[in-house]
Amino acid sequence: MKSLLDNARTFPVKVAERRQEFRDLAAGQAPQALFITCSDSRVIPSLITGARPGELFELRTAGNIVPRYDADRPSGETATIEYALRVLGVRDIIVCGHSHCGAVGALVRGEDLSAVPAVRGWLERAVPEPPDTDDLAEAVRRHAVAQLGTLGQYPAVRDLRAKGRLSLHAWYYEVDTGAVSAHLPESDGEFAPL
Repeated sequence: MKSLLDNARTFPVKVAERRQEFRDLAAGQAPQALFITCSDSRVIPSLITGARPGELFELRTAGNIVPRYDADRPSGETATIEYALRVLGVRDIIVCGHSHCGAVGALVRGEDLSAVPAVRGWLERAVPEPPDTDDLAEAVRRHAVAQLGTLGQYPAVRDLRAKGRLSLHAWYYEVDTGAVSAHLPESDGEFAPL
């Protein structure tokens, strides 16, 4: 914790060195993409993409899960997606799964999650059918693609895609190598290196 506190204390000096950049950020945001990924601390969207402050609007959830859209029971996730599309006007959504994913791994292995009932409930509601493979990497890739299907049910996503103003992408990030691959939409679940 000490290193985090030390950096927070000295951060204003770093901001002062880049004063105009941070003044521009204070004036508003116009991110290029919504990046939906896992809450896992090893997955750092700006590090993976090289994005500068203000270039990515991030949504992090356990297992990079996109919950079903329900206007009668909105969630923070659905609100974030709707805001990114309707207010910020993002033109791309990336759902990024990753190697060594604990949430998808728990599903693949059929783990007993009774000690973490909120996690169990989140996974059961969002992923009613566990991946039909024992290969964790394959399960994570399929899971990321499945989240694109869920996104396709969001009214804002349907509307913007129909107008040709939104593209959806599924990525897979390997924590130990840094390699990123992307789903080939015309394929049957294939991913290719970026």
